[in-house]
Amino acid sequence: MRDISEDLIKTHSDRRFRSEYDYALFEYYRSAKVLAFLERAGITVGGKVLDAGCGGGGMPLSLAEHADLVVGIDPVNRFGDAGVRLAQERGLSGLHFLQADGMRLPFAAGAFDLVLSHAVIEHVEDAALYLRECRRVLAPGGRVFLSTAPYLSFAGAHLPRLKVQIPLHLLTGRWIAFRTFRLLARYAPWTLKEPAHENSFIRDARNGIWKHDDLLELVTVRRLRQQIADAGLRIVREELHATSTVRRLPGPIGRWLRTSPLTQDALISNMEYVLESAI
Repeated sequence: MRDISEDLIKTHSDRRFRSEYDYALFEYYRSAKVLAFLERAGITVGGKVLDAGCGGGGMPLSLAEHADLVVGIDPVNRFGDAGVRLAQERGLSGLHFLQADGMRLPFAAGAFDLVLSHAVIEHVEDAALYLRECRRVLAPGGRVFLSTAPYLSFAGAHLPRLKVQIPLHLLTGRWIAFRTFRLLARYAPWTLKEPAHENSFIRDARNGIWKHDDLLELVTVRRLRQQIADAGLRIVREELHATSTVRRLPGPIGRWLRTSPLTQDALISNMEYVLESAI
C-alpha cells in the first residue's frame, strides 16, 4: 500500500479548491489513510471494486493501482474533468466512471468484491436504501468500507466555523445555524474562520447563490449502527476517532466521552467501518 505522506496531503489540501482536478489529487493522496485502515482490517484491495460516491475520482484512482477493476459512480459528473483525466494521464485502463444514483445502482447482484462509501452517506436522501444497494451488489465474502461523521460534530456538521469557537449548531440547532451561516457569509464573512476559497458558503454568496443544505442524513452513531443492521449488513470493524480535544484528555476520560451516548455524537470527528453481508 502507498505510504501516507502528510506533506503531500497538506500541499494538495491547500490547493484543493482551485479546481475539481486539484480536489481529486487531494483525495488521491488523502486516500492513503483509507488504504491503511483497510490493511489494518486485513483487507487486501483487489478484484472488482465499486466507489459508491466517488466525487472527483481521487479515491478510485488509488484503488485502481491495486484492484483488477474499479468503477466510480456519482450522481453528478464531477469526475469528467478530474478522475477521467487523471486516469488517462496515469494509463489506468481498469478504472471507469459512471454517472449513477447510489440508491439505484445499475449493477447486478454480487458484482463487486469491495464497495467503498467514503463521506457519502450523509449526503444521501435515503440512507437505508443506499446501504441495501451496497449490500446487494456485494459478492459473497465481500466487504463494504463506510466512513462518515456524526452531524453534531464540527466535522460532520459541514458548516463553517466562527473565528470565536462557538458550536452554533449545538446551541441553536441545525436549521437556525445553517441559515445564520448563510447570512454571515453574505453580509459578514469576516466573522468566519475559513478563508473564502475554502468556504463554499462565502463562494456561493459571492456568486449570488442561496446555498442549499445538502446534509440529507443526520448521522448519529446509534442510528447508523441500526441502519447497517437493517440493511442486512454486519459490522466487522468499527473505529470511532475522537476530536483532538478529546484525545488530549486523560485516557479514561477520553474513552468515556468517545463511547458515551451522551457525548459521542458531538465529539467524534470520523467513523470508519468494515461491513459484511449478514444474509
